[in-house]
Amino acid sequence: MNTAADRGQSNNTVYAIIGLLVAVMLLAAGGYWFLSGSQPAGLTVGGPFTLVDGDGNAVTDRTWRGKYMLVYFGYTFCPDVCPTTLSAVADALDKLGPKADRVQPLFITVDPKRDVPAVVKQYAAAFGPRVVGLTGSPEQIADVAKAYRVYYAEHRTGTGPDDYTMDHSSVLYLMGPDGKFLQPVRADQTGPEIAALLAKAVS
Repeated sequence: MNTAADRGQSNNTVYAIIGLLVAVMLLAAGGYWFLSGSQPAGLTVGGPFTLVDGDGNAVTDRTWRGKYMLVYFGYTFCPDVCPTTLSAVADALDKLGPKADRVQPLFITVDPKRDVPAVVKQYAAAFGPRVVGLTGSPEQIADVAKAYRVYYAEHRTGTGPDDYTMDHSSVLYLMGPDGKFLQPVRADQTGPEIAALLAKAVS
């Protein structure tokens, strides 16, 4: 006899599978990016956004105009992928030399309920002074995620308000000084690998 808990666990499994399938489809659609290093014709990535930084100040995509933005979507409760990726980004900038001053890494949360400004500020600071953490309302996060074609979904793990994780795609987006998308950067690369890629892309 199936209990309510069993049904809940079954539903969570189904949602996890659906999330995985969506992520796979997104990766398949983006496979061309990784093979060619360019944006497919007719596919726009990025665009205007309004978010909030760790001090509660409103920022937009134009705040860092003139710099290359290296944008990553994740969340502060992420157990492994997010901190590993941001550590690699911090390492890459340390190795990039003077060109690092032309790159602004941005960490945009997909978990605005928990990741309020003070939380993203503290989290980003753990990866050095260059990384800026951004959050916003659920609507603002949904808008920027849509613009960057980011998949994310809440995955419940219990009945408490904080009993959930966030499924999300994991890609770094390199944007040019004019705010236009340049190329994706694989989030599973090491700091030296990311540094080498940035050294070629940043003029």
